[in-house]
Formats: sequence, structure tokens, C-alpha cells
Amino acid sequence: MKHFFTVIILLCLSACAPGTSSGYHMQEFTFKNQKGEDFGTDQLKGKTWIADFIFTNCETVCPPMTANMAFLQSKLQEAGIEAEFVSFSVDPQTDSPQVLSDYQQKFSGNPENWNMLTGYTQKEIETFAREAFQTLVQKPQSSDQVIHSTNFYLIGPDGKILRSYSFTEGIYAEKIIKEIKK
Repeated sequence: MKHFFTVIILLCLSACAPGTSSGYHMQEFTFKNQKGEDFGTDQLKGKTWIADFIFTNCETVCPPMTANMAFLQSKLQEAGIEAEFVSFSVDPQTDSPQVLSDYQQKFSGNPENWNMLTGYTQKEIETFAREAFQTLVQKPQSSDQVIHSTNFYLIGPDGKILRSYSFTEGIYAEKIIKEIKK
């Protein structure tokens, strides 16, 4: 239990840090989107995209994160900026494509450039998050809730993770738009 609280505190502290530049390159992936179709780095090549980690039965941060992702999607559309949005489920056993589709419809009327991904095991998403995004995903055996990052990750057309932004920052949308325009 002590280890669990230490992990939560570290996660919260890292989530509250200002936007940071990571410089990591995205590893190749192909998962299933909310339509049950394969989606991954092949479809994202040459595109700017924004990623986050969520799960549909989340009792805390995921609904506001998803609402903020929808807000960001609309702000980029208003600014005439083309970008893709990718949400990785951190609870793939629960989050089937249909469950993700239903969840997304609650937040966004425009699923065309927003893919919610599943189709992997819990261990695979935990490893993928750690290796590709340098972040923690952990599902304790004693809970149906999942520990995960509350950041949005901006990935450039070359597959490089440019920056991460906490969705709790009130000005993240302006920062992301400014960074994309660079």
C-alpha cells in the first residue's frame, strides 16, 4: 500500500510539471480504433498529432481530460490547423472499440481526426506507455481504476514527441497551437 501511494504522489507531481520537451521518437504501433479498424503510426506519418491516455470507467480525471481534448480539437479547427488526436485506453479489457466509440460520442461531434485506441493487453499498454511516452500506466489488482498520466503529448510530423502539457494548465491550448505553428 505504501508503494501504491508513492507511485500516486510521483505521478501527480510529474503531471503538474510545466510542459516539457522530451525529444523521444515514437515507436511503431498498430492498434484497433473505435471503429474496430487498424490504426497506428502508418496513418500518422507526416502528421502532427496529440495523444493522451484515458479509460472509460475512470472516476476522476478522464472525463475532464476527454472534454479538454474535444475543446483542443475545436480550437485547432477554428485556427485552421490540421492535427490528429489519439487517445490510448489504459484499460483495454474493458474498453472495446464499441465502448470507446460510445464514450467519444459523449464528448466530440467530430470523430474523423480523433482515434481512440485499444486492442492490446494491459501489459502491452503499460510497456508501450513507458517506452514510447516515458510515462507510467499501472492497473492495481485491487482496483478497477488505472494510474496514468494526465498529460497531452504533442508529436511532430517526424514522429518526435515535441512536448507534453498537463490538461490542468488553463493555457495549454494556446501553447499547443503556438508550438504547432512553429
